[in-house]
Amino acid sequence: MYHKLTISVLFVVLFSFQSFAQKDSIDVKTEKTLVVPQDEYNALSPSKAAFYSAVFPGMGQIYNKKYWKAPLVWGAMATSTSIYLFNNTEYKRYRRAFRQRESGIQDEFTLDNGTEVISRDGLISAQRTLRNNRDLSLLATVLIYVLQIVEASVNAHLLQTRQCSHLKI
Repeated sequence: MYHKLTISVLFVVLFSFQSFAQKDSIDVKTEKTLVVPQDEYNALSPSKAAFYSAVFPGMGQIYNKKYWKAPLVWGAMATSTSIYLFNNTEYKRYRRAFRQRESGIQDEFTLDNGTEVISRDGLISAQRTLRNNRDLSLLATVLIYVLQIVEASVNAHLLQTRQCSHLKI
C-alpha cells in the first residue's frame, strides 16, 4: 500500500510541473537558410574516415590528412599485439609444463635428476599472471582499435566544422 501511494504521489508531482511551464505567445519563424557550397562540406566525410580506420587502422587519420597520427596508431597497435602474443606464448608454455607435471611426464622446468626449477604453485601462479596479462593486452588492443576509429571520425567532423565556420547564415 505504501509503495502504491508513493508512486502515485511522485507521478502526480512530476507531471504537474508541465502545467506550470511557460508558454510562448509569439511564434517566430526564421527565414534564413545556410547555403554551403558542395566542395566545402561533405556530410559523409566523418563516416568515410571511420570506415577507413575500421578497415585498416590509421587509414582514417591519413584520410583526414593528419599523417603524423598514423604511425602512432600503428605503433600502439603493434605494441599491444606483440605483448598479447608474448603473453599467450608464455602462458601456453607454462600451461603445457603444468599439464605434463600433473600427468607424471618430465616437463621443461624439471632437470634430468628430478629437481624442479619451478614448483607446482609457481607454475599455477605464472599461468594466472600470464593469462591476466594476455587478457589485458587484448583489451588494450581492442580499445586502441576503437579509439582510433572514433578519433578519425571526430577529427573529420571537426575539420569540416572548422572549414565551414567562415560561412554566414
